[in-house]
Amino acid sequence: MTKQTKITVASIVFLLVAITDIYAVIIQNKSLEFIFKPLLMTTLVIVYLLSVKKANFWLVSALFFSFWGDVFLLDKTNYFVFGLGSFLIAHIMYIKMTTKFLKTASIVKILKTSIVFVALFSVVLFLIKDNLGEMLVPVIVYGIAISTFGTCTLLNYLQEKSTANTWLLLGSILFIASDSLIALNNFYSPKHFFDIAIITLYVVSQYLIVKAVILKKV
Repeated sequence: MTKQTKITVASIVFLLVAITDIYAVIIQNKSLEFIFKPLLMTTLVIVYLLSVKKANFWLVSALFFSFWGDVFLLDKTNYFVFGLGSFLIAHIMYIKMTTKFLKTASIVKILKTSIVFVALFSVVLFLIKDNLGEMLVPVIVYGIAISTFGTCTLLNYLQEKSTANTWLLLGSILFIASDSLIALNNFYSPKHFFDIAIITLYVVSQYLIVKAVILKKV
């Protein structure tokens, strides 16, 4: 079996796992979710490792902690904080990875670039703050992390408008959108539609980030 064939097969498996998990969320089948959600990052990391000669430590680490975030959030009642913590570390790994791509930027440019992400986080925080209770500080820390990740990917795109950087930026935006909907779903107005949008945006975002790094060959 050639390398390209292996990549194609692994990609198809990831796609099937993603579709099945999204379907499980749509029909609210928790048993199916418990089987397929942990396979999302497992199959995606296989696609990545088959596609590169040398793995990017920060990307693999981010996928590893995303895996644990997925597992913990299968039981949001008891393990939400652990899921949040796992995804916080995953975002820190993504930030570290993206900063490796960046050239020096002025403080003014960084602040200007961050405005859209800080504004989005501020709106979400305003809507959910009254329902956060003891989760206020963890959510603020998490919001700062995802805003920083978005800022880094936008700076990276503005520095070089390549296909890889476009995918990385889009991946981070979709990830932030997914996280924002999680916040609204848990602390503002729970809706089944949010559950479907969250998993769909999450799967696409992670795939785009991985494809971007594969294209960068770093």
